[in-house]
Amino acid sequence: MITTRDKILSSVMKPTRYTGGELNAVIKNPADVSVRFGFCFADTYEIAMSHLGLEILYHLLNKREDTYCERVFAPWTDMEEEMKKHGMKLFALETGDEVTHFDMLGFTLQYELCYSNIVNMLNLADIPVRAKDRDESYPIICGGGPCAYNAEPVADIFDFFMMGEGEEIINEVADEYVKWKKSGKKNKRDYLEAIAKIEGVYVPSFYDVEYNDDRTVKSVRPNNENAKPKVKKRIMKDFNDAYAPDTIIVPFGEVVHDRVMLEVMRGCMRGCRFCQAGYIYRPLRERKPENLLGIAENLLSCSGFDEISLSSLSTSDFGGLKELTDGLLDMTEKKKIGLSLPSLRIDNFSLELMNKVQKVRKTGITFAPEAGTQRLRDVINKNINEEDIIKSTDLLFRGGWTNVKLYFMIGLPTETMEDVHGIADLAQKVLDVYFAIPKEERANNINITVSTSSFVPKPFTAFQWAKQDSRDMLIEKQNELKSSIKSKRIRYNWHDNKTSYLEGVFARGDRRLGEVIIKAVENGCKFDGWGEHFKFDTWMKTFDELGIDPDFYTSRERSYEEVLPWEHIDIGVTKKFFMRENERAKAATTTPNCREQCSGCGIASFGTGVCYE
Repeated sequence: MITTRDKILSSVMKPTRYTGGELNAVIKNPADVSVRFGFCFADTYEIAMSHLGLEILYHLLNKREDTYCERVFAPWTDMEEEMKKHGMKLFALETGDEVTHFDMLGFTLQYELCYSNIVNMLNLADIPVRAKDRDESYPIICGGGPCAYNAEPVADIFDFFMMGEGEEIINEVADEYVKWKKSGKKNKRDYLEAIAKIEGVYVPSFYDVEYNDDRTVKSVRPNNENAKPKVKKRIMKDFNDAYAPDTIIVPFGEVVHDRVMLEVMRGCMRGCRFCQAGYIYRPLRERKPENLLGIAENLLSCSGFDEISLSSLSTSDFGGLKELTDGLLDMTEKKKIGLSLPSLRIDNFSLELMNKVQKVRKTGITFAPEAGTQRLRDVINKNINEEDIIKSTDLLFRGGWTNVKLYFMIGLPTETMEDVHGIADLAQKVLDVYFAIPKEERANNINITVSTSSFVPKPFTAFQWAKQDSRDMLIEKQNELKSSIKSKRIRYNWHDNKTSYLEGVFARGDRRLGEVIIKAVENGCKFDGWGEHFKFDTWMKTFDELGIDPDFYTSRERSYEEVLPWEHIDIGVTKKFFMRENERAKAATTTPNCREQCSGCGIASFGTGVCYE
């Protein structure tokens, strides 16, 4: 039977975004299950299908006989227009069914600028946006992912959030849903009270937020006996036994990461003071190389991908890297399958390792010095020095690499123009390393790219109290850096400061921003992470319309005494540790990594990982 979806696909770009039916997608009969779960990703198909967490939770939920997990992505603007024209609501890829009558819709919150798409998707589904306006006839709306650690700007939209890693907790909330459904789904509050008892579940409506006269948060307190004063994140204690899918969906169209992703470890031991992921995913836990080789073999054989990428926050810190890469190369070399090692540190990779990787194909390499001067690298606790950078790039150039990308941030706390000039100086020194090598020992056509993003202070980092650079200051620094780069062989790319500004507002925002997001979508905002659709002026007018000053969230330094909007969330790393790290940053004093010396961050309370090696 030809459906409305089939009819309109000829009118849109990239129709494979909406067809479903890919190799290894799960097909079930919805009538045979108790729970229909929509895994919602508030961005396009090609972004969503590159997300490892989606593959893990999709296949994990579909292992349950009582649950059918389908994928639900944001339709691009052309598809949205066609859907509205034909009276069609938001639908799931697997069955094409409208999601309005699903049991649960779970959004992964990967990026603050996706908040408008969450609202837009609920509008497209004809589901009331605010949780208080949804009764038992609507799906339960839940969320997780990195932005859930401060989900206050979207707290009024969601029924609940799952804090931390989802492999166990998602099954527990599904079990409770089955019980509630069997009892007749009389009252949504009954279900929320049942799951509020589960460690890691945060039900925003069970907490009252009070504000001081100066607009800061006065308190966040539970208003329900089932809600905990602090919601503690969940982790997979034994990561070696954590669920890893033995199959992977093979997209019809091209996606951002068109390859097998092999998650070798979770967490990070480094303690870079700006890096939220490094703290929220603590402690560092590894998988055994022999287990990883088995997972890799399954995923390559069921997918036909010609590249495999090792996924982690710092791949070169993986203890079994040599054993794993040797085993993978035995598996991939004959079949001409490429091996990609992102997230390498500039101070602990070897030419031997890089030569292994280039056996099938040689790609460019990215290093992240993050700051241009040693003082500022010490402020952010990067724990690399100029000698590491020079030595590593010399190795690369002698090994035949000619495409090197150097990634920095501007706007870091305590940064001066001298630090900005240091970026240009460091790039020039890297170029000088290339020309210092005899012609016959180096490849031709050197290509150095300097890339800068604008620093955004994030919750649960040492810089969560910091002031964010104004847009004018960021523009001044970008222009200064641009004029400081003299060589035509060094290309400079920079990130738009307007998106960084809005990201900063929502990263440390509170519940008062929820109405701004809803109103901004009414005013036409969506796909804010996509330059061609980002409407900065519309956002600013919306803030003004609702009498909210966005600068309040970005342009001031907070005191340690201020109650932060996320104070009721517990990631295991203590506030005292972050305060100590912030003071060490001000003194440009570094902190050793977790394998060198325990810094007493508090994460040892989880009883696992690098803390107990």
